[in-house]
Amino acid sequence: MFSAALDVIYRQEWLDTVGDGLGRAVSGVYAAGGAGGRQVKNFLHGTGLGHPLHPVLTDVPLGAWTVALALDALDGISGRDDLAPGADAAVGLGLVGALGAAAAGLTDWQHTDGAPRRLGVAHGLMNVGATALYTISLLYRQRGARDEGRGFATLGYGLSVVAAYLGGHLVFEDRIGVDHAAGLALPREFVPVLASTELPERVPRRAKANEVPIVLVRVGPDVHALAETCPHLGGPLAEGHLEGGGIVCPWHGSRFALADGAVLDGPATYPAPYLEARIRDGQIEVRAVN
Repeated sequence: MFSAALDVIYRQEWLDTVGDGLGRAVSGVYAAGGAGGRQVKNFLHGTGLGHPLHPVLTDVPLGAWTVALALDALDGISGRDDLAPGADAAVGLGLVGALGAAAAGLTDWQHTDGAPRRLGVAHGLMNVGATALYTISLLYRQRGARDEGRGFATLGYGLSVVAAYLGGHLVFEDRIGVDHAAGLALPREFVPVLASTELPERVPRRAKANEVPIVLVRVGPDVHALAETCPHLGGPLAEGHLEGGGIVCPWHGSRFALADGAVLDGPATYPAPYLEARIRDGQIEVRAVN
């Protein structure tokens, strides 16, 4: 049943139109913000956190609305009026949390394409619908119409659960937000990868270590080596450019420190695997650091 529903979503070409327009708008807002926009973007990606921020924030609305559902149920069954304020507060807290989760989600989603982009649009639209239902629920509650308020909240909760399922599919099946450079079979001992004379100054060069693609960069007397696969979505770092002590992925602009692979700019949140490099007998040799 779930796979059939996903297939239906993947076939909705109109989602591309919505997604393309929304993606340009989100990218334009951050670009217009300059350095400040980049800082906000990095924060919402979760750069420096060690993993994406979005799943952290989604716990707020889902948790709050689950509490509201439980209190509403007890209120309806027992008729205890003292439960109502707690349920209303939980609905309101969930709405605030939904705004933060949406901002982080949009920031991550703008870099997707193809089928995951369509699924992300559907995920977002469902969450918008759930948020709208909870907003209506809160308005009814404030007017004293508790039965209607509980009804709209129940519909909103059901829609948010479906949206959460789509979000899980994006992570576990489409691998959005996971480390694409994890599990690489990098050498534990030094292996030769390139003649030192073949690596020009400050020009990224692709090589292989134990058949794993890596990128080499010479800066003065030092040679730096990173796994070539960008942890964000697998972009080829060897085709990127150098900027401010880091290498920039050509796909989505993530920037990694040459010195240790640390994330300097998102959308990546995971560091690039770093390899120790040395020159011996005219050959550049590398090995994994950890």
